[in-house]
Amino acid sequence: MHDYNWFKGDKIKVGIYGESHSGSIGVRLEGLMYSSLDEDKLRSFMRRRAPGNSAWSTPRKEADEVIIDKLENGVFEAHILNTNIRPADYSDLLRTPRPSHADFTAGLKYGPDFKSSGGGAFSGRLTAPMCIAGFLALSYLAQKGIRISSRIKEIGGIKDAPLDLDKLREVRNKEFPVIDDQKGEEMKKAIEEARLSEDSVGGIIETVIEGLPGGIGGPIFEGIEGKIAQICFAIPAVKGIEFGNGFEAARLKGSDNNDSLVYEDGKLKLETNRCGGILGGISVGGDVAPVIFDCAVKPTPTIGKEQRTVDLLTGENTTLKAKGRHDPCIVPRAVPVFEAAAALAIADLI
Repeated sequence: MHDYNWFKGDKIKVGIYGESHSGSIGVRLEGLMYSSLDEDKLRSFMRRRAPGNSAWSTPRKEADEVIIDKLENGVFEAHILNTNIRPADYSDLLRTPRPSHADFTAGLKYGPDFKSSGGGAFSGRLTAPMCIAGFLALSYLAQKGIRISSRIKEIGGIKDAPLDLDKLREVRNKEFPVIDDQKGEEMKKAIEEARLSEDSVGGIIETVIEGLPGGIGGPIFEGIEGKIAQICFAIPAVKGIEFGNGFEAARLKGSDNNDSLVYEDGKLKLETNRCGGILGGISVGGDVAPVIFDCAVKPTPTIGKEQRTVDLLTGENTTLKAKGRHDPCIVPRAVPVFEAAAALAIADLI
């Protein structure tokens, strides 16, 4: 019996189990009715997130082959075998916790029995089973004309081109998911410079939901923003989320931040989309304006550069040079994870 960590929505439930260096990781999805699954498309989706396939990724290689255990009566179960594990790299992390990682707080909550190898259940490795469930949700939404696309908006302070919906739809076919390939090359250089200096960089991922009907969501605790944020914050390294203008709205006057409703060629539109396609927690509708949100992803906390920490056993200050294999930048491989997270949130809402 697996020890699942659950998202319990209004209509669907998603459970994820495993650790970064456990024998397997897996997922259980309840509430979406499926009789068949396009395994080739699932395999392609998982490759976008899989480690070890690029110069800007961790050197840990995992095939991430999805093994389907159950697909019937609205219940889906699947798992992935972890084949390239090195638990010895993480043997002392509860004693000398890594800065800005969950080692210290996991020790507070779970004590010495916590499986800290590779970050345990706090590892980005657990986004792989989230992607499996998210792929099913994306397929379900596609049948209803709803499309979700994410892209790298910024890495290390280098910004991609402004949003272009036509170009955004092609980003998923690129090895490095940006609109402007030249900006992508600059981002790759920043990642490589961080890797060579045994450091890391963070960035921003933008997600757009097209075709969502108007009237989805609700006030107070039923808003779309809260549902999306809940699942996005389940992605390790996410430190912020903003919809539309987000924090920039706080610097504007109401006359500058408001979105006027207009008719264009007989169709109702928002003249601008500073609200991110959501008003009062409710979608304005994809024909009026798509839902748009950004997520801030922090730099990978596990780095080779020497850092200050403490020895909790002796009560002394010490230093740490982390072992293990880690991405110098999490952002490129995280792009499909945000598509999966958004899809799970929207599938639950509709």
